[in-house]
Amino acid sequence: MSKQDLAIETEGLVKTFGKTRALDGLDLQVPTGTVYGVLGPNGAGKTTAVRVLATLLRPDDGQARVFGLDVRKEADAVRGKVSLTGQYASVDEDLTGTENLMLLGRLLGHRKPAARERAGQLLEAFGLADAADKQVKNYSGGMRRRIDIAASILNTPDLLFLDEPTTGLDPRSRNQVWEIVRLVVAHGTTVLLTTQYLDEADQLAARIAVVDHGKVIAEGTPGELKASIGAGAVHVRLRDAAQRPQAEEVLARELGASVQLEADPVALTARISGDETKLGAAEQASRALSELSRAGITVDDFSLGQPSLDEVFLTLTGHPADDDAKEDEVAA
Repeated sequence: MSKQDLAIETEGLVKTFGKTRALDGLDLQVPTGTVYGVLGPNGAGKTTAVRVLATLLRPDDGQARVFGLDVRKEADAVRGKVSLTGQYASVDEDLTGTENLMLLGRLLGHRKPAARERAGQLLEAFGLADAADKQVKNYSGGMRRRIDIAASILNTPDLLFLDEPTTGLDPRSRNQVWEIVRLVVAHGTTVLLTTQYLDEADQLAARIAVVDHGKVIAEGTPGELKASIGAGAVHVRLRDAAQRPQAEEVLARELGASVQLEADPVALTARISGDETKLGAAEQASRALSELSRAGITVDDFSLGQPSLDEVFLTLTGHPADDDAKEDEVAA
């Protein structure tokens, strides 16, 4: 990929806060015109990376460029191309939806009629027209996130940073925000999405960087990341819970893999190797099920699925993506 096709490029990016190394040689290449996911738990360095790229923090070492512009030497030019929506709504809760967007429009240089027109367009597009004249403090969490994103694209940015935009939202509100993200990208904006929600990265991102302890530990499309840890997983439900220990032994022997005992006392899951020298995943699963039958173990239900991003993260880091370690950003 040529440098002209990159919205973001970082090399060996480092940022420390006291003794905490929030970024530890972060390398990213983000293509233009896509959603690029940065996936990791709290404390991985995601927010620090966004703040450095948005010129809110100065890196201690390494290089970072946004559309070829150096974030240290050409910070003003970078700010003219980007917009940032952080983890918490930044609009004024005492103003209405229309008043918030008009105020920001005026600050961005729009005349009053143009600011009002743009506010109306965004409120309509984001499903907030009926709440346009209500104070934002009376909005739901999902509505606040939508108006926050609307405020970020009053002037359409070349690059939009979305830092954990759906934290704390219910499933319906999260889906609404996802649709807005897709709409923004369809209009030509590149989106850098940081998230700790694996399904969010899977739904939105064309490519994903898995970040842990301030560095990229894996990168690729969601499919490539899943394939990197195996061809799939076989999920089995037994008729008799008493047969689960025996079924665990059979699956471990036939698949050559560890078997996970689910909370459901009749359920087991075993990952199938992605080694191309071995049998295909479907054939491996078929033989394992045949062996369960020969052993007199009754299987009521089974399925063969691709590994999840949750399994990818657990395999790569040794801990789940909802790890609650905290990021030290006292200087932010």
